[in-house]
Amino acid sequence: MTTSRQIIIPHLWFDKEAKEAATFYCSLFPQSRISNLTTLNGTPSGDTEIVSFELGGHSFMAFSAGPLFKFNPSISFMVNFDPSRDVNARENLDMIWGKLSEGGKVLMPLQEYPFSKRYGWLEDRYGISWQLILTNPEGEERPLITPSLMFVGKQTGRAEEAINFYLSVFKDARAGIMSRYPKGMEHDEEGTIQFADFMVENTWFAAMDSAQQHDFGFNEAISFIVHCDNQEEIDFYWDKLSAVPESEQCGWLKDKFGVSWQIVPTALDRMLTRGTREQIDRVTQAVLPMKKLIIADLEKAYNGAD
Repeated sequence: MTTSRQIIIPHLWFDKEAKEAATFYCSLFPQSRISNLTTLNGTPSGDTEIVSFELGGHSFMAFSAGPLFKFNPSISFMVNFDPSRDVNARENLDMIWGKLSEGGKVLMPLQEYPFSKRYGWLEDRYGISWQLILTNPEGEERPLITPSLMFVGKQTGRAEEAINFYLSVFKDARAGIMSRYPKGMEHDEEGTIQFADFMVENTWFAAMDSAQQHDFGFNEAISFIVHCDNQEEIDFYWDKLSAVPESEQCGWLKDKFGVSWQIVPTALDRMLTRGTREQIDRVTQAVLPMKKLIIADLEKAYNGAD
């Protein structure tokens, strides 16, 4: 499993399939398990099931909160199959591709490309996008799963700006590789980001620009939880990241690129996973009217204080 605490956690918004999807994903990857199930009562979406799970040692969270948002390829998950770490890397890639593609849609066929001996991009049966790649073992080691941001539409050409912004906001941050579009690429402007990766809070992300015609963009279907140890950290990330006031709700915000984040106290996990039914219900009702989360008020609700 992970060797250090994961500060940033991908969060998946399903209509009603969160537990089913998490169980399916856990069946595909090694070092995977569902770690917690919690139901929040009385939310605007009714009773909402929250699922915490790990894939290949990477933490994820998902909930079933109604059909408000749809997954799309603007945020996908790259799965790196490294022959230097797994002698059966190619076979495992093909196996997981086969499972994920059942009932899904292929976006880029699984085949050889100039950047990889074996690569493919698909949407699975739930609409989540995955990029499976046979990694060059001579390159710097990367984690098994990496969230990938694709800047399209009005955000096209802003990938490098976004990378630099995130590197300036988060701790334990550094840039990785960066490949730019050459001159003469159809649609894509020379010098914009063809592929790049970067690390913030010990979590790797990938990013790319795409000037192709797309009918989607970033939305709340996939967001990123940032766990904060105290109110000072919550205030800091809230002030740095929030750029769309009307999107501020229940600890959620949108940054200036349209990416959704949840700025959440670490203590909230304790309250929702270890609390009694009454404590969980009180904390849920305390969260609902909040924009930025206030730890002291959540603790009061948890403890039943007036």
